[in-house]
Amino acid sequence: MAEEQAPTTNGSGEAAGDAQQVQFAMQRIYIKDLSFEAPMGAEAFRKQWKPSINQELNTKASKIEDNLYEVVLTLTVTVKLEEETAFLVEVQQGGAFAIAGLEGQQLAQALNTACPQILFPYAREAIDSAVVKGSFPALMLPPVNFDALFAQAVAQAKQKAESVATN
Repeated sequence: MAEEQAPTTNGSGEAAGDAQQVQFAMQRIYIKDLSFEAPMGAEAFRKQWKPSINQELNTKASKIEDNLYEVVLTLTVTVKLEEETAFLVEVQQGGAFAIAGLEGQQLAQALNTACPQILFPYAREAIDSAVVKGSFPALMLPPVNFDALFAQAVAQAKQKAESVATN
C-alpha cells in the first residue's frame, strides 16, 4: 500500500517550488586590509597599563554579480595611555556571500546584520592577533548586536526622510 504525500506549501497555499526559495551561503572570508601602528614604540611598555579603548565599526556591502555580494566589515580600535596613542589597529574583514530570494528591506537586513555577524569573529581574532604580535596585552572585544545597529540606522534614516519631507 503506497502512501501519498501532500505537496509542501509555503504557508500561503502555493506549492513551495512555485515561490523562489531563500538561499544564503558564505562563499569566502578573507582579510582585505590589516594595519597595526604603535606610535609610542617601547615607551608604551614603560607606562602603567590603564588604557582607554575606542572601537569604531562600519560595514559596506556591494553587489559583485547576480546573487553574489561582497560585505566588508571595518573594525578600528585605538588604544590610548593617558592622551597618547599606544596602538591603533584596523582590519577590513571581507566576505563573499551568495544570497538569493531576498529583496529590498530583507536583503538590506541580511547584508547589514547576518553577514557582519559572520565576519565579526574573524575580524576580532585578526585584531587580537595583531595586538599580541605587537607585544601588547590581548584585546578581547565584546560581541556586537548588528540587528540593533541596523534597526537604529533604519530609524535614523526614516526620521531624516520625514524631516526633509516636512521642510
